[in-house]
Amino acid sequence: MPEHVLVGIDLGATQIRMVASGGKAKTGQIHWSRRVEARAPTLADLPRFLRRVWRRWGLSPSSVDALVVAAKGVWTVRERQAQQRRLGGLAKRVQVISDAEAAFLGALGDRPGVLVLAGTGSIVLGRDRRRRWARAGGLGPLLGDEGSGFWIAREWLRLRARGRDFARIRKLARSPDAVRRVAGLAPAVLRRAERGHRAARAIVANSQALLAALACRVARDLRLPNPVAVSWAGSLLENRAFRAGVWRALKRHGIRTRVMVPAHSPINAAHALAKRLADGNLTPGKPRGRRAVPSGPRRSPPRY
Repeated sequence: MPEHVLVGIDLGATQIRMVASGGKAKTGQIHWSRRVEARAPTLADLPRFLRRVWRRWGLSPSSVDALVVAAKGVWTVRERQAQQRRLGGLAKRVQVISDAEAAFLGALGDRPGVLVLAGTGSIVLGRDRRRRWARAGGLGPLLGDEGSGFWIAREWLRLRARGRDFARIRKLARSPDAVRRVAGLAPAVLRRAERGHRAARAIVANSQALLAALACRVARDLRLPNPVAVSWAGSLLENRAFRAGVWRALKRHGIRTRVMVPAHSPINAAHALAKRLADGNLTPGKPRGRRAVPSGPRRSPPRY
């Protein structure tokens, strides 16, 4: 049975990514490791999903020193603590954070700056030199996700619904996993835009402008000086041409940027936090303030 196992999890809307490693406590030498990428369970189903994984890997809760889960839609202290209680029987120490925070820490580390995250959904997260956080967006497909993959595909489907595709689009909109399936059409819209399709180009340009507006709001809330360090995460921003359009739109807002290639992925950031948690350098379940990641700057962020 592997010993002193550290597990980092990036739980998004459509995929779950896991990195696990085990080694000897005294030497720290890793002699066992696993990586998993699969269709994401819901937060409610995550404990059952992990119990199956533990059985498959031959793990017991006592052999897992630390488990860090970066999950979509976890913001408040109460939400973090509730999820940590549900996962508490799976490891000696458990920490739950937002997936956006893990993406920021992976991309920018301790630097002040702004992270633009756009995949199925969208959010912009920033931090200043005093370690104060601010965010914009992140309200989900019903109230937000401006400029996201879902937003792009939804705008495209609205246009298509005016023609002969109405019945097919109506069926798609009523499917149980409609958000995921709709967002999955975004790459095709980007390809049409790159080939010069006028309507697709307009939708993509509007998406880039919306993401830039969110980033501008965060940079100004935190009063970040120019040039602002910016980085990215999420499947939509893996497209280089799309990403460049966001930076151009941000420049039109008067924000000069210093674009930083993400240093690490969110999942690797979560795994690194698991190491800190196991070493006692990360206190589980005690972020300060009413919100774990507030909508505006605040003085007492969680200590990561």
